[in-house]
Amino acid sequence: MRSLRYDEFQAMRRFPALDGLRALAAVMVIAFHYGGPSWKWLTGWIGVHLFFVLSGFLITTLLLREEHRYGRVSLRAFYLRRFFRILPVYFLVLFLYWGLARINGTAESIERGMKYYLLFLNELLEPSAPFLHSWTIGIEQKFYLFWPAIAFVAVAGVFRRRLLVTLCLLVLFIAMIPPDIAWLSWPIHYVAILLGCLTAIVMHNPRGFALVRPLTHPVVATVVILAFVVVQVGVQFWPTRFGQEALIGSYAAATAVLLPALLSRSPLARGLGVRPLVFVGERSYSLYLVQAIAARAAAGLVPAIPGKSTAFFLAATVVGLVIADVLYRWIELPMIEVGRRLAARVSRPGPRDGDGSAPAPEQAPVETVQIPRPREVLPDTVPATRG
Repeated sequence: MRSLRYDEFQAMRRFPALDGLRALAAVMVIAFHYGGPSWKWLTGWIGVHLFFVLSGFLITTLLLREEHRYGRVSLRAFYLRRFFRILPVYFLVLFLYWGLARINGTAESIERGMKYYLLFLNELLEPSAPFLHSWTIGIEQKFYLFWPAIAFVAVAGVFRRRLLVTLCLLVLFIAMIPPDIAWLSWPIHYVAILLGCLTAIVMHNPRGFALVRPLTHPVVATVVILAFVVVQVGVQFWPTRFGQEALIGSYAAATAVLLPALLSRSPLARGLGVRPLVFVGERSYSLYLVQAIAARAAAGLVPAIPGKSTAFFLAATVVGLVIADVLYRWIELPMIEVGRRLAARVSRPGPRDGDGSAPAPEQAPVETVQIPRPREVLPDTVPATRG
C-alpha cells in the first residue's frame, strides 16, 4: 500500500488499466449510437474525449522516452509509425463502406465526400455523410502532424520551455472557441488532446511526477476512480447554460487527473487491466471504425431485434468485435510491425549511455536497435458523435 515511484513509472512498458479504460469508452460510444433511451444515462457521446486525453498522454510519453533514450526524437520514425498504425485499417474500412454503398446503390454521398476522407478533413463532412464518425481521426491526424515538431524539435529536451509551449497552445485553442455557437467547435477537441500531452510532460519530469505521485497511492487512486465514475454519470446533469465546450474541457481535465490513479496498484485499476477488457481495448480502433457495418450486419443476422435497444447494442458490439479481431490480427499488428521496422532504420544508431553520448556503432549495430515499440499507443481515435 504505497504510491508508485518515479523509477517504477519509467520502467512500465504497458499500461493495462488504460487498455481497459479505452475498452469501456469504446463500448460507451457504441451504446450511445445503438443502445437507445436505456443507455442515455451513460452519456456515451462524451466518452470519446477519454480517447483524446489517452492518446495525447500515451503518444507524448512514448516520444519523451524516445528522446530520453536516444537524445532526440526522430520525426521520420514517428511519422512512419503513425502512418502504419492508423492508415492501413482506416483506408481498408473506408473502402468497405464505399463498396457496400456501391452494392446498395447509395455510393453517391460517400463519393461526394471522398476528398474529405482522403485528406483527413472529415470534420467538414455534411451531417448526413456516411462514415461520419471518422471525423475525429482527421482531428488527431492534423494534431500529430505538428505536435512532435513543436514539442520535440523546437523545444527539444527543455522541460520548462516544453511545459510553457504546451500551456500556451492550450490557451490558444481555448481562445479560439467561439463564445456563442450552436454546434461543438473543433478547438475543444485539441484542448482534450493537449491535456493528455500536458499530463505526460509533467509525469515524465521527476519533480512533476512528485506532484501527482499521491494520486498513485492505492487508497487515493480508488477514491479518484470512484469520483470519476460519479463525474461520468453526472455529465447528464450538466447545466446547458454553461455550454458543451466547458463540459468537455472539465471532463477532459478530470480524465487527466484519472490517468495517474490508473497506474496505481489500486484494486479498481487492476480490475481495468483484466484480460477481457484489454482484449477489447486493443481492438477498439477497428471496433470503432466498423461499428456502423457491424450494426448493419447485426440487423441482418438477427432481424427480430429492435433497433436502438440494449439487445441491438450488444449484438452490434459482438459482431463488431469479431470483425475488429480479424482486422487487428491481420492488418493492425502486421502493419504496426512494418512501421516499427522502418522506423528503426531511420532512428539513431543506439541509445545514449550514462554521459549522454551515443555508443560506438560496433556496440549497437543499426540492425539491432530497438526503438520504443508502439504497443502502448492507443488506436488514437474512437471519435465522438456530433451534437
